[in-house]
Amino acid sequence: MNLLLSEEQKLLQQTLRTFVDKEIRPHAAEIDRERRFPVENVRRCADMSLMGIMVPQEHGGSGMDALSYTIVIEELSRACATTGVIVSVNNSLVCAPLLAYGSKEQKEKYLKPLAAGEMLGCFALTEPNAGSDAAALRTRAEKKGRDYLLSGNKVFVTNGTAADVALVFASTDLSKKHKGISAFIVESGFPGFRRGREERKLGITASGSREIVLDRCQVPAANLLGAEGEGLKIALSTLDGGRVGIAAQAVGIAQAVLDEGIRYSQQRVQFGKPISEFQAIQWMLADIATETEAARLLTYRAARAEESQQRYSYEASVAKLFASETAMRAATKGVQILGGYGYVSDYPMERYFRDAKVTEIYEGTSEIQRLVIAEHVLKDGAS
Repeated sequence: MNLLLSEEQKLLQQTLRTFVDKEIRPHAAEIDRERRFPVENVRRCADMSLMGIMVPQEHGGSGMDALSYTIVIEELSRACATTGVIVSVNNSLVCAPLLAYGSKEQKEKYLKPLAAGEMLGCFALTEPNAGSDAAALRTRAEKKGRDYLLSGNKVFVTNGTAADVALVFASTDLSKKHKGISAFIVESGFPGFRRGREERKLGITASGSREIVLDRCQVPAANLLGAEGEGLKIALSTLDGGRVGIAAQAVGIAQAVLDEGIRYSQQRVQFGKPISEFQAIQWMLADIATETEAARLLTYRAARAEESQQRYSYEASVAKLFASETAMRAATKGVQILGGYGYVSDYPMERYFRDAKVTEIYEGTSEIQRLVIAEHVLKDGAS
């Protein structure tokens, strides 16, 4: 498996670094502090054709591959992890399932504007009592003539504050349990759709994590994605791609920690010399660099596996588990390198620390990733 970047991908990486340093990074601390959904960053990313990276050009996207997608999410997250996850969700959790399961009409009506950045999407699966156990969801979808009436509450919906379209999972038959779950394309303007409470979070504070309330929300039958009963299959296959995106986000955070740790340690003088000359600091930087590079390669491998059109749950879970825990370990060391300055908001390290934690939680907790990995190795052995 070739994990080296092509010349085109290297150019993409360089272009993205210039773009984020100029357009994204300067606003990162402000939107984090104000907890303000960064509409302007989304618009900038749309102008750079980043909202439908893997969507073919005929459907409004950029037509790039999964490895290019990870490069984009890493570079965005290196500057602003909030912007990184907003773009990741629109790409991997909304555009990807519409491309894979959508009808010709659904692709024309929803996928094209989502991929072009003219609309923003969100993924509404989690409920107050259905998190890791997605099959336990209780949102109902009742067929009434040419419509479905959806009733229930979704929580922790990234992009929920600003999304024009939500991919909502609801049960058309609770007696069938996971086999009764279906997926629906729900516009925020449909009758019965309401945005509930916005979560105040530890990190990734401005990503618009919102409760979505469905009160007999009227959804046309034409907006059923796939067939009735295929919802959980759609959700789980979609989450594989989402996990690759979160792995890339975690790599971006870890790289940002390393960049800031190097910069600070070379400028901070103690006992008459820069602290970068002390072995204790060097070893922390070496650990961060080594683990970040390993996480990046695992993420590239998962992206290559995604491109193969074969099942890649194992590779996605390995990358997501290692990269997210790497980001958290890196951020912990990063705060230690900066000492007291790592603990105050005048420096970005405390934001990296807060942002890193959620990568171990959303799109499947580290514990869920270990279950997926263990199931694979017990059945098929190590790859």
